[in-house]
Amino acid sequence: TSLLLMAGIVVTVGLCRRLTRRQLRSRQRLCAFLLEMFSTFQICACTNELCLLGNLEPKPHTALTLTYGFTVLHGLTLTGSTCNPCGTLQPMWGGGISVKTGGLKIGAQFVAAVFARVFMHFIWSLGMAEPHFGALSQSCSNPMQTTEMQAFCIELLFSVVFQLTILRVESVNPKYKVHLIALLITMLVYAGGNLTGAIFNPALAFSLHPNCFYDKFFSYSLVYWIAPSLGKFLILSAF
Repeated sequence: TSLLLMAGIVVTVGLCRRLTRRQLRSRQRLCAFLLEMFSTFQICACTNELCLLGNLEPKPHTALTLTYGFTVLHGLTLTGSTCNPCGTLQPMWGGGISVKTGGLKIGAQFVAAVFARVFMHFIWSLGMAEPHFGALSQSCSNPMQTTEMQAFCIELLFSVVFQLTILRVESVNPKYKVHLIALLITMLVYAGGNLTGAIFNPALAFSLHPNCFYDKFFSYSLVYWIAPSLGKFLILSAF
């Protein structure tokens, strides 16, 4: 049921993206906002569901396999979208897009993060699958299973590694690049998923753990917003 739900989300987002491109060609900013919002919604909604499947046996093989498979699927279906505020900073820094356009995309990413969380809460309330039972009763699921400083360093390091890899594989054939990126994300999740969740995406982190930001805003903004953003700026300043 969970796999069918995520497949339905991917198909629906694909249709919405196609319709947006056809109907809003002349309104570039609105088109860019909606495309980024739909794409980020897909990643956040699917990842919210994947988190519920993380405890399925055999562990961690099931979770890692699903992470790899859906990362490839996202890469193939969401071309042209960054779905990550840190990724949007690069064209803004290099002058590829204006600050206004970049801010619009980042805004779309966080709107999608909130919308995805609300949508998944509604789906979970229907009790369509066994993992959904009890999902709504969780407050802060506390993804940080280490000290705040160690969590900050892990997310910073993972962000640097991920963003550096993105730059290095730009010239690789797209059909191979998506698998390389998916493999890297899966390896990072395996390496640090039990410590911080290995998110390195501010919008995704906010969608997965909004209650944690409410309870401990400074700690979680430091680890899941500032650390990956700082990692991106370190990469940009080095090139």
